[in-house]
Amino acid sequence: MGSSKIKYEHGMIDGLRKFLEKIESWEEIQSIIPAVINCTKRGAPFTFRVRYATSKGLKCFAQFGHSIQEVFIVTSYPEKLQEKIKKFVEQSSSKAIFLM
Repeated sequence: MGSSKIKYEHGMIDGLRKFLEKIESWEEIQSIIPAVINCTKRGAPFTFRVRYATSKGLKCFAQFGHSIQEVFIVTSYPEKLQEKIKKFVEQSSSKAIFLM
């Protein structure tokens, strides 16, 4: 994977890899760490949700169908990055939905 900012330790739910590869080059992002995939009772189209900022970055969730995956984005600019992700999803031709 070379200089990728994405850690590929775990599998990824459908749509997540493509979404992360589109944003990984942003200068605000130092690294992206997807966690394990879990199940949820409520199904959904691909959704990317920023849950909250931490001292080291953003804690996010991605969901597709009945699968949900936590994603941690390391950044020194969490508020700026959160807004940038929101604008990207709103302007994107992808089917991602941004929720807060």
